[in-house]
Amino acid sequence: MTHDHAHGHEHAAPAESEPLNEPIKAVYKHLDCLLEGINGLKQVGIRDFTVLSPIPRHEIEQEIYQGEPSPVRWFTLLGGIFGATATFSLASLTHANWPMIIPGGKPLVSIPPFLVVTFEGTILWGSLMTLVGLVLNCRLPAFDLPKAMHDPRFTNDSFGIVLERTSGHDEAEIKHILEHSGAIEVTGGDGNGGANHG
Repeated sequence: MTHDHAHGHEHAAPAESEPLNEPIKAVYKHLDCLLEGINGLKQVGIRDFTVLSPIPRHEIEQEIYQGEPSPVRWFTLLGGIFGATATFSLASLTHANWPMIIPGGKPLVSIPPFLVVTFEGTILWGSLMTLVGLVLNCRLPAFDLPKAMHDPRFTNDSFGIVLERTSGHDEAEIKHILEHSGAIEVTGGDGNGGANHG
């Protein structure tokens, strides 16, 4: 099951947002209906929600992030820079601290042979920091997921949207958007009631 968290600052919340006692959950059978639901929430300024999918779909990421690049790339860049600097410095300082008589007047710190270990360090630390960035941005391990996200349908053949707060909007308005986007089931929230559609 994949999780995509949509957060943004394109719209200011019209009022302070309090967490719901029970998250609002919408279940979708079709991808196009899910995308319509995401778009509907974004149009009214709601961007704090979680999308669940049984398989990765680039259409979901495109709808949520609108082509915005992943922040994981900065972890990769910083890891690569650190790895290259650290390994080149390690090799250079080692040679400088234990100098040898090198025939032909060759320098102790020679760039061409050190490029090998520098390359390896760049790849190693870039990879490790990419993993760290992925774990942090995916909020793993996700031990505190609300019960609504543990619906077994989200690992089988259904998509879902879960809202843990209303972002200052009326709960009935949110449910209306989800129901009219094609959700087969909308449940949860602080009010009594939900909707089921065949």
